[in-house]
Amino acid sequence: MKGIVLAGGTGSRLFPLTKITNKHLLPIYNRPMIYYPIQTLVDAGVRDIMIVTGGRNSGDFLRLLANGKEFGLKHINYTYQEGEGGIADALGLAQHFADGQKICVVLGDNIIEHDIREAVETFQAQESGAHILLKEVPDAERFGVAEVSGGKVIGIEEKPKRPKSNLAVTGIYMYDASVFDKIHTLVPSHRGELEITDVNNAYIAAGDLRYDILSGWWTDAGQFESLFHASQLIAAQRAKEARS
Repeated sequence: MKGIVLAGGTGSRLFPLTKITNKHLLPIYNRPMIYYPIQTLVDAGVRDIMIVTGGRNSGDFLRLLANGKEFGLKHINYTYQEGEGGIADALGLAQHFADGQKICVVLGDNIIEHDIREAVETFQAQESGAHILLKEVPDAERFGVAEVSGGKVIGIEEKPKRPKSNLAVTGIYMYDASVFDKIHTLVPSHRGELEITDVNNAYIAAGDLRYDILSGWWTDAGQFESLFHASQLIAAQRAKEARS
């Protein structure tokens, strides 16, 4: 399985911090944000990884990460997203890298407590389709929200004003090779972007999407509050590890 970290966008919700750097290079406690999704993939056994980035500071990723030696990798692949095409648009740029294989996609601002190795291994054994990770949250209206019935996800709504559940779709997605065909059929949303929620709903319509509930804490770091919260969570985790 191949791994893809999506780290494009302008980070406008974190301006002016992002005026001179990419959001995913901001610090989360003692490491740059981009380190955490890469480590998530490495801990899951994924070694062939691509970073999709964009903006004026994309070269800084190469300066920081080089070939991934710090993560025990021999090589990291990079590609560039022009403009603000959305998450699905960014993922579409990795089609040549995926080369028909299954992929595990992690959004560059998603940080988790535990590893996802078991979920990745479950998906590798899955014949086809997609596999997503959900998490109960108190502010579901900020995220894509999954409606679950009979042990299946029957629909996902993006940032609903009245969420049908408190199950947020985390920024960790596993797809078979058909994901790129689905991306090619998308039309831009009212935001002018190709939405990853539309990709997931296409898998639901095909009856080929499964899910797990993510264990441990999970947070994004795309707003000032969640950026600060993520640092607090990591600091507490490091302190706990030092005591053990």
